[in-house]
Amino acid sequence: MFGLGMQEILLLALIVLLFFGGKKIPELMKGLGKGVKSFKEGMNEVTGKEEEKAPSDKQNE
Repeated sequence: MFGLGMQEILLLALIVLLFFGGKKIPELMKGLGKGVKSFKEGMNEVTGKEEEKAPSDKQNE
């Protein structure tokens, strides 16, 4: 996973736990999940618009 071993992942998780505290982590993960979902929806909209443009460009030729 991104060139990280198990020890590095555990160290990062420990640092995040110490930095944010146990009560804030669920809130952070919820926000991260919403951000990823929003990003995916935005990418799907862009891809859909490009696919709609492509056939009309070919018809004009």
